[in-house]
Amino acid sequence: MNQQPNQSWVTDITYIITYEGWLYLTVVIDLYSRQVVGWSMNQRMTVDLVLDALLMPICRRKPVSQVLIHSDQGSQFTSGEWQSFLNANNLKASMSRRGNCHDNAVAESFFQLLKRERIRRKIYKTRREAKEDIFNHIEMFYNSTRKHGTNGLLSPRQYEDRFKLNNGVV
Repeated sequence: MNQQPNQSWVTDITYIITYEGWLYLTVVIDLYSRQVVGWSMNQRMTVDLVLDALLMPICRRKPVSQVLIHSDQGSQFTSGEWQSFLNANNLKASMSRRGNCHDNAVAESFFQLLKRERIRRKIYKTRREAKEDIFNHIEMFYNSTRKHGTNGLLSPRQYEDRFKLNNGVV
């Protein structure tokens, strides 16, 4: 169990259909609060997609201690570029054995919620339309409003704000 933010993050990739073709979404979620701390979307599923998502929480949060990064064994997460990026930014990889989804179950759960609560059975006209809608869902609803049972029915942002208040973190 994570006792504070920025101890363990989980990441994964999913896809969203548009009339223009697939849009790939990578998220990085803090396991302490379930807050989506990083995300990236692109029409190609490349190493840059996952690196861009991971760069966001590094720049925003500036973790001082090493952060454990849980992922599956997808080619993006086993690449030399990914490993070099982790080493250069005081991050440590954690992967389950092939076929074991437990390490990134929180990310899988987020994707299921996103698809059930927001995307449902619609197909976006453009990738841009999908990006705007998913951005709004993550930043304006999921992180700031959606209540989580693991957070005592607080949103991820509220849960982290309470931690900061109780621990004198600015």
